[in-house]
Amino acid sequence: MELVNRVANSGLITFNLESYFPKQDIAVFDLKDYLWKEFILKEKDFRIALKEHKWKQYENKILLVFCSNDAIIPVWAYMLVSSLAQPFAHLVYGATKEEYLKMHYRNIVDQLDTTQYDGKRVVVKGCSEKPVPASAYLDIQNRLTGVAQSVMYGEPCSTVPIYKQPRKV
Repeated sequence: MELVNRVANSGLITFNLESYFPKQDIAVFDLKDYLWKEFILKEKDFRIALKEHKWKQYENKILLVFCSNDAIIPVWAYMLVSSLAQPFAHLVYGATKEEYLKMHYRNIVDQLDTTQYDGKRVVVKGCSEKPVPASAYLDIQNRLTGVAQSVMYGEPCSTVPIYKQPRKV
């Protein structure tokens, strides 16, 4: 008896969000660490601390700039950090890691050419090892609805049906 790989012959297309995870390392710059008592920005002290900071450590990395507490930070402080980090960092972005990843995946999904999924059966791969945000799964589902014949979640051998295009009468 010949063994037949029904999954391989099923015509399913696997879409793996994890493959779009940023390639560069992600570093964070928490402004809180440069504030007096972690709440007050003293301009002179802030500028001195930034001047002494080792910016080269962010070379070719994605640098995320944010403040993790409720301090009121003037906008120019973010701009100053960005201007000092830009010669080294691959990208400087004002957000936490979670916020950045949501934005990153939204951009990926928005720019996705969906023609290859037109009328196809798509499995959105689950169980990622990297921190793919839940919003990315919603974004890809929204993008594939109306394009793909069906969308499932999981692995090709074990899927959860999510969407099936209505039959045209």
